[in-house]
Amino acid sequence: MNIHHIPQIKHIESGNFFLLAGPCAIEGEEMAMRIAEKLVGITDKLEIPFVFKGSFKKANRSRIDSFSGIGDEKALKILEKVSKTFGVPTVTDIHTNEDAEMAAQYVDVLQIPAFLVRQTDLVVAAANTGKVVNLKKGQFMSPESMKHAVQKVLDCNNQNVMVTDRGTMFGYQDMIVDFRGIPTMQQYATTVLDVTHSLQQPNQTAGVTGGRPDMIETIAKAGIAVGVDGIFIETHFDPANAKSDGANMLHLDYFENLMTKLVAIRKTVNQF
Repeated sequence: MNIHHIPQIKHIESGNFFLLAGPCAIEGEEMAMRIAEKLVGITDKLEIPFVFKGSFKKANRSRIDSFSGIGDEKALKILEKVSKTFGVPTVTDIHTNEDAEMAAQYVDVLQIPAFLVRQTDLVVAAANTGKVVNLKKGQFMSPESMKHAVQKVLDCNNQNVMVTDRGTMFGYQDMIVDFRGIPTMQQYATTVLDVTHSLQQPNQTAGVTGGRPDMIETIAKAGIAVGVDGIFIETHFDPANAKSDGANMLHLDYFENLMTKLVAIRKTVNQF
């Protein structure tokens, strides 16, 4: 996939990696606009192609009392407002076949969650909308197996597909990134590294996922150094009180500093 095919994406001639970033979940209009404004300013300054990320609902929670969303249409309309206000593309997760058609009316990229990437009907439903499809690699899958997920999208006459590595299960309660998988998956499609989800510590006894945000910079730097096409990072201005995945998100205050370092690394890598 050529990122030129993502509507409204800017800075595509900069030679930079592209970025999918935003909060884990849309908690409300004010928080989404606040985060988007900050990210747009940073990515414009550093000339990073940017897609705003936000889940309109969270269907894959550990506990039934966990936050799942503010209402599907309400959250999707907020994503649409972000796009129109700042002139940037947006991406959101879908969990059912019906979600695909609904979300496609509001966003530019449909994301298949890692737990669902082998669900053929869901992948086909996303592909048939004609939108760009982002396939998250299952924590339980090899990089080589993503070839078949990509082929499902291509067989629907949709060439606009990318894959995202979000780590691999390491025991019961930890994740690890195998950087050998990045060049492998790049043989099949444009490849993104999901830095923050790769640092999750799932299956905690409390039913709330933990994380290692202190390792975000390390994993992000390594991904850029090995030549990944894009970076995925969830961020929030108050991670401790975020309604979803706060334990592994990057604080918004640290975002520009990290992006500045990653841009410098990419410029160096591009010389070779």
